Amino acid sequence: MNGKKIKNLLLIATLVINASCKKSFLDISATTPSPSNDPSVAEDLVTGVYNSLIYIDPGGGWNYDTHGISFIAATNIMSDDADKGSFLDDQPGIMDLDNFTTTPANAFVAALWNGYYAGISRTNNAIDALATAALDSATVKRLRGEVRFIRGYYYFNLVRFFGGVPIVTYVPNGPKAAESDTTLISRASVSDVYNKVIIPDLQYAIDNLPLKSQAVVGRITKGAAETLLAKVNMYLGNWQNVLSLTQDVINSGQYSLVSDYSSIWKEAGDNNSESIFEIQTGAYNNTDGGIPLYSECQGPRNAGGIWNNPTFPDPTGDRGWGFCTPTVDLINAYEPNDKRKAATIIFSPVPPQTGDTLWDGYVIPTGTQNLYYNYKAYHSEKLESFYNNRDREIKNVHLLRYAELLLMNAEAATQVGGDAMTPLAAVRSRAGLTTTSATQADIWKERRVELAMEHDRFFDLVRQGRAAQVMQAAGKNFVAGKNELLPIPATQIALSGGRLSQNPGY
Repeated sequence: MNGKKIKNLLLIATLVINASCKKSFLDISATTPSPSNDPSVAEDLVTGVYNSLIYIDPGGGWNYDTHGISFIAATNIMSDDADKGSFLDDQPGIMDLDNFTTTPANAFVAALWNGYYAGISRTNNAIDALATAALDSATVKRLRGEVRFIRGYYYFNLVRFFGGVPIVTYVPNGPKAAESDTTLISRASVSDVYNKVIIPDLQYAIDNLPLKSQAVVGRITKGAAETLLAKVNMYLGNWQNVLSLTQDVINSGQYSLVSDYSSIWKEAGDNNSESIFEIQTGAYNNTDGGIPLYSECQGPRNAGGIWNNPTFPDPTGDRGWGFCTPTVDLINAYEPNDKRKAATIIFSPVPPQTGDTLWDGYVIPTGTQNLYYNYKAYHSEKLESFYNNRDREIKNVHLLRYAELLLMNAEAATQVGGDAMTPLAAVRSRAGLTTTSATQADIWKERRVELAMEHDRFFDLVRQGRAAQVMQAAGKNFVAGKNELLPIPATQIALSGGRLSQNPGY
């Protein structure tokens, strides 16, 4: 295998930092070649790791994705919480994911593989630079902890998407590295990915990161590492660890539920008391610096092309592409008077009904392409930061929240003993609901409505062993033993010379 193929396969070559999305600590200046111990180089590489959560484009356009449209498709749209949306023939590759007719040639699946390994490459380069950086040891350990958290998070998503994947935890020395270390182009077992990368990385982060109150806003913290490690243990069924880790976060006093659930999804709710880990976006040189297409691809789409909005002089054209539309099944999952329903779903009117008036005053007109849209992805161009770039609207994505931690704590208590009622009741009370029981089934139901459209539902169904049952009931072509995982991209198998094996059924 030649060097070019190895580089394309696992993206293990050094990647250029993309610093187009900056906010607070994400601000960095351009650097010139510097000595290997120059601390600014190491710090800039760490910033590049954070930026990989937002955008990766090493000359490949939309072929690299960590949290954009491919991520949305392989999480929300693949679940029973959402359908593809948009026009019927728009993006058949996403329709294949929605219907479980995906093949190894699917471009959106390939973009996820490319994007996550590109992000991992950045983490490895940053860790390598920190080894020789002229920084004090405490700073090095903190920065390394932040980077290893992100690497652990990336591998956690990879193993949930694909199962066992190649482990790359260092910067290979030259294009022929894979000839001497074939693990770079071979699939490790799921167990090895967890035990050799994810768990050690997160434990290192726990041991070396500060509490939220002692950290710069937006930086990864000890609480984030403990919460993600608790989530990892939840997937592994290590419930005593889940209970211990979540209880430690609760006892830290660093987090609390915000009173208004709907406020979480607005710019004013970024990095609030409930935030444990969210993707930081912002403005850079008077332009938007958000995840490409995250808000726009999920925004309401007008079938006629022009909005007739009496409240604001809205620009001509769609507010979005209309992908990732909530399902009727999700709508029906909410109990009467659950406040979260109105904060999660935008309702488009069917004449003579009147559509939703959104929180910023926009009125959803008649004649939109779909009946429902994801409110949590909505960005207000009127009342929130916006510099006329809908492709990159400033929208933080909340990946770990205190409410989820409480639900993990409650679920662990149902498994090993303890108080499941108190944390469950806290989450439900904010939603305006009472709590009479705290069984595992109650908590599973609560996870669905509390975390709806937040990229967890499909993974939850798989870990609970209910994916085939639920997805088949929803009319999907789900095959048990196959569709729990995505296919390994065909191009990657070819580039590996057949060393990468395909997942069953593909």
